[in-house]
Amino acid sequence: MEKSLFEQMSGTYTQVEDYLLPNLILLEQQDQSIGVWGQRHARYLKQHHKIIYMNLLASGKLNDYLVDIENQAENLFLQLVKQLTESENITEELKAKDQMEWVAQMNNVYNRAREIVNSKLIFI
Repeated sequence: MEKSLFEQMSGTYTQVEDYLLPNLILLEQQDQSIGVWGQRHARYLKQHHKIIYMNLLASGKLNDYLVDIENQAENLFLQLVKQLTESENITEELKAKDQMEWVAQMNNVYNRAREIVNSKLIFI
């Protein structure tokens, strides 16, 4: 009987009752936590780019990819918040003088920064 491609590549099987199951070993992966940005991107890939998601999952690279996206998104978000607060002159003085105005302006900045990160990194 001709060997399967799996057997030609040194793969082995274990017989369980009437079935031959391949002996597969997963590569060791570092357990790195994935934050909100990585989870959003994973959900987006799973819903809209299933082939890319499955390829990353099958190759064992999904977690590393999502950790990288998480880091990029968090850095971009913090950079945008800093730039926007400086350009709009949202300072500690404003916070001490009028807290409600400061909160409103910071919420505005956070929302805009979140939308930019979503459009540039997460939902692409």
